[in-house]
Amino acid sequence: MKALVIYCHPNPDSFTSAVKDLVLEVLEEKGFNTRLTDLYGEQFNPLIHKEELESYLDITCNQKGLENHIGNIMWCDTLIFVYPTWWYGLPAMLKGWLDRCFIPGVAFHMPEGEGAIKPGLKHITRLGLFTTAGATPLVTFLMGAPGKRTILRAVNSLCKWPVKKVFLAHYEMDSSTDKSRKLHLERVRVKMQRFLS
Repeated sequence: MKALVIYCHPNPDSFTSAVKDLVLEVLEEKGFNTRLTDLYGEQFNPLIHKEELESYLDITCNQKGLENHIGNIMWCDTLIFVYPTWWYGLPAMLKGWLDRCFIPGVAFHMPEGEGAIKPGLKHITRLGLFTTAGATPLVTFLMGAPGKRTILRAVNSLCKWPVKKVFLAHYEMDSSTDKSRKLHLERVRVKMQRFLS
């Protein structure tokens, strides 16, 4: 049981950080071997430069400089994302991580000639998403919830089918209270325990 937690928030004192800490705590309680990737903490560079883009399809060299991240992706069977929802989607840092690390030869395999790509993450059997958002659930739904869809549809499509999924969001964070945040953390614990059982 090997879990990779991708955490993305610039403020180590944020509520999102508290969610991350609880996710890690439950993983430890359940006996998971866990690795944490703190994108802001390690100052991950989310930008794809010209040279990197030119070698994107070349699986002999497209992992250069990303070996540790890709090694973690290929190591885990459980992948969990913890991040704030900004503009209804993923933070740019996290989107850049996906752009740079979910590449040919890793997350998917290019077809020979015509045809669709083939999933490359069939070793991942669990996929989790814990987020916060300023908007209401209704407004997020009306906007299409692009961040949630990127993880739970696009990333999901590359994993072992059927993948076990969990999603939980604390909406209306701008008007949240100590009570709402405490209740949310209790829900995170329950969701994680069910997710890992």
